[in-house]
Amino acid sequence: MLFMAVFNGVAPVIGSLISAKILNTLAEVYSGVELAFGVISVLLIYQFLYTFLESAVSMAYSTLITVSGELVAKHVKMKIMNKAKTIDIVSYDEPDFYSRMENANREAGMRPLQIMSSSFLMFSNIVSIISFVAILFAVSAVAPLLIALVSIPQAIISMRFSKKNVDYMFRSSKKRRQMEYYASTIVNKDLAKEIRVLNLGDTFCEKYDEAFEEYYKGLKKLQIHACLWNLAARILMNAVYCLIYIYLAKGVFEGLYAVGDFSLYTGAISTIGNGIGQIIIISSSIYEGTLFINNLISFLNEKPKVVPSVLNPRHVERNRGHRIVFENVSFSYPGNDREVIKNMSFVIEPGEAIVIVGLNGAGKTTLIKLLTRLYDPSSGKILLDGRDIREYDVKELYAIFGIVFQDFGKYAVTAAENIEFGDISAIRERDDIIAAAEQSGANIFIDKLPKKYDTPLMRFFEEEGIELSIGQWQKLSIARAFYSQSDILILDEPTASLDPIAEQEIFNKFNILRKGKTSIFISHRLSSATLADKILVIEDGELIESGSHLELMKKGGRYRELFTTQAERYIQKI
Repeated sequence: MLFMAVFNGVAPVIGSLISAKILNTLAEVYSGVELAFGVISVLLIYQFLYTFLESAVSMAYSTLITVSGELVAKHVKMKIMNKAKTIDIVSYDEPDFYSRMENANREAGMRPLQIMSSSFLMFSNIVSIISFVAILFAVSAVAPLLIALVSIPQAIISMRFSKKNVDYMFRSSKKRRQMEYYASTIVNKDLAKEIRVLNLGDTFCEKYDEAFEEYYKGLKKLQIHACLWNLAARILMNAVYCLIYIYLAKGVFEGLYAVGDFSLYTGAISTIGNGIGQIIIISSSIYEGTLFINNLISFLNEKPKVVPSVLNPRHVERNRGHRIVFENVSFSYPGNDREVIKNMSFVIEPGEAIVIVGLNGAGKTTLIKLLTRLYDPSSGKILLDGRDIREYDVKELYAIFGIVFQDFGKYAVTAAENIEFGDISAIRERDDIIAAAEQSGANIFIDKLPKKYDTPLMRFFEEEGIELSIGQWQKLSIARAFYSQSDILILDEPTASLDPIAEQEIFNKFNILRKGKTSIFISHRLSSATLADKILVIEDGELIESGSHLELMKKGGRYRELFTTQAERYIQKI
């Protein structure tokens, strides 16, 4: 690219010299000077050789930019993806961070390459300008200086509006995310049925239009102002160019310059002016790009807060029971003073089967996020085997949990790979995958798929991809938990889309297969709680009751009320 930048800088000078020589030679012939036709022929051959070489290098440069652009985009995208692996979950709850991530992701493939290619293009323009200034100096030392001076206003204007443009883009991140959300929602295949039946299409179109109008109004105003200022600067530049052209034309009339020289000098003026204009535009583009790159760097420099609290992190002992203690734990989400978990204390002994119950919004899932250290408590502490979980190596801590979240993942890969994701580091046989599927009941529908365990799921990439029901996806996600062979098993309402019988079957298997491991099960259906060693009843972020099923039923408190109410509902249905 450096070679091509030098060539592209010198090439216009060579082309102008050849053109001037051709015009001067033709003018000499026209004035009666006898010259061999071969002289003209040689000059024309040089002209077309130059033209061919210039176009060949241009094509090579374009190809190089395209190919290198893919590599640069991949390089930056991988940096973003690798960074995303380490970013705290809590960061996703912060709008400022989300804006930086959105801008970094959106500009990842374009801005670095733009800065790189623009830098080489600027170098080419500088080489051309220096060469043409040297030529123009033979006529006037003042002309290049005038051209440079009248270019200063445009430079200032371009820089100023580049900064304004980037500032506006950052300020408008929320509006652009809204537009993207509304546009993607209306074409989301999972939401298509509901949007059609509820007639929400027009609503989302209107919301997109409202967000766009507000975003567009500011953008349009900014662009019009930039256009008017640039137009004023261009008028000044053109007036100066016109005066210099008149001065050169007068020299031709007076016989000071040949016709070809007039072409050479005016071409030099045009090239210097355009070159300075290009440098201004390129500088503005690079400046704008660096502002986006600064945003990318800010994103890449985001420091994780969920890190070991000690210099030498503790190692988690594997393949053993674990004792978990919550000591006066409270938690509030970032930017929100409301406590989701309030001064909660309890103990989970090694090998215990725990069921956590409570109404929606009680804080059950948040409790699991704190236990798995996706979030840190606002106050209090959580102990694992007598030590604060913040003292452990974070990756080792995550590895002891086999978990199915309420909003479990649905991955566009094969059925087997969906199960293998439960423990991606493990090297196991196909029989282990099948066993995990059998334990969750997923084998029943997998065996009916066209390619069984090798069937691609979802139609994102493969025409033969199979769409599963939400209940089938849930069984597949539970198979992942069984496949993980973790020390602590957690099922966070993973059976919400299954019927009560199917849920009870999975819980029974879960109870057998945990083999003395600590296990935690969250469910709305309290029939599953009857087999638990301990039940934790949570309401409005507080632990209000704990004990076995029989103990809580005898107590006659909130658990008994919830259990009997649900049981009566099922009996009434029968």
